Amino acid sequence: MADVEEVDLYEVLSISKGASKAEIKKAYHKAALAHHPDKVAESERAEAEVRFKAASQAYEILFDDDKRHLYDTHGMAAFDPSRGGGMGEGPDINDIFAQMFGGMGFGDGMPGMGGMPGMGGMGGMPGGRRQPRKGQNVEREYEVSLEELYKGKTTRFTNTKQVVCEKCKGSGGKEGAKAHQCSQCNGQGQRAVLRQVGPGLVTQETVPCGTCSGTGEIIPEKNRCKRCKGKKVVDGKNVVELYIPRGAREGERIVIANEADQKPDQEPGDVVFVITESPHDTFERAGADLKADLHITLAEALTGFNRVVLKHLDGRGVQLNVKQPEGKVLRPGQILKVPGEGMPMKRSDAKGDLYLVVEIEFPEDGWLKDDAAIKKVRDVLPKRDEDEEKPEEVEEVEFEWDADPEDFGAGSGDPRAGGGWEDDEEEEGGPQCATQ
Repeated sequence: MADVEEVDLYEVLSISKGASKAEIKKAYHKAALAHHPDKVAESERAEAEVRFKAASQAYEILFDDDKRHLYDTHGMAAFDPSRGGGMGEGPDINDIFAQMFGGMGFGDGMPGMGGMPGMGGMGGMPGGRRQPRKGQNVEREYEVSLEELYKGKTTRFTNTKQVVCEKCKGSGGKEGAKAHQCSQCNGQGQRAVLRQVGPGLVTQETVPCGTCSGTGEIIPEKNRCKRCKGKKVVDGKNVVELYIPRGAREGERIVIANEADQKPDQEPGDVVFVITESPHDTFERAGADLKADLHITLAEALTGFNRVVLKHLDGRGVQLNVKQPEGKVLRPGQILKVPGEGMPMKRSDAKGDLYLVVEIEFPEDGWLKDDAAIKKVRDVLPKRDEDEEKPEEVEEVEFEWDADPEDFGAGSGDPRAGGGWEDDEEEEGGPQCATQ
């Protein structure tokens, strides 16, 4: 088979070559969510699986400093034994790939690198199908509320997987039955196929052989195990316990070892849960710190208060005692820090801090009913400084209530028009330029 076009790992994740680790992780998380096979229509699942695997491969290499240096220097050839990568003394390169890419199988060459099918063993040396020492990992996203991350959570679930057939002990046949090599994959158990994953972007994917179900051998039908029908494995279920520690964060991986599909003569892969933090109505989180709005009235901002201002993640009411006249006047946007009321820190009794952003609720229009009420308010509020110099000519002008900031400079073509009033947060979703 001819070589295929080499995949650009930076292009797979849509990042620049100078991207930081944080940018790589964020890009991978975005790509994994977008192309997860369980989140697309069935008709798009095959293409989504290719994109999902490509994103995982790119993340595994680019997030590791040593692997990224090898890739930047030599490209994917640094990881391909058929091109000389990984030759010589040292660990089996197929086992390294199995650990890096979840046991996808690389006897036929590495996906996306123009590997040479039919060259089993190390670096294309003669030999039959080589099983990775550990099976493919299964990665799942698990959405957790902020309350659950604050308090910790233990849950049980039914894990459906393939297990080695007990009747034939994983041989696939009756006692004494002999298997012969699969002619479709030449005993490799897998075949290389080309897939287009985007305009001008082609990747080589290694898939299990459909004829022999990835075993590399076929047992004559009359000699097959009656329970597993020669497949060596059967469907099984078991109950698995998942523990999420207090203070766990978005993107953390919780590994349940050896609970993925079983295969004969192979250690099962792991079930890996990736934590996804669901948005919260009250709190925002950054590391171990929490942030929330502190809604108070204008009277409370000026005179103080002593009351419960919000309900914490463990159900406690958080009470503030702001005293006046000794205390300070609270102003819009002012931030109060409550030490030790943030998220728990793992393996510690310490907690982060809680930041409260002051939001002042002004009275409704018309709350001052008459001139006497207006005078009372003016009498208690500080007077305006009248010492400033006045211009010689003064003109009283008309004004409009509730003007639209989008009208500012509208139609002028000036880049400062309209959008100059927007918050930075609103601009984050717009087009961005990346330095090439």
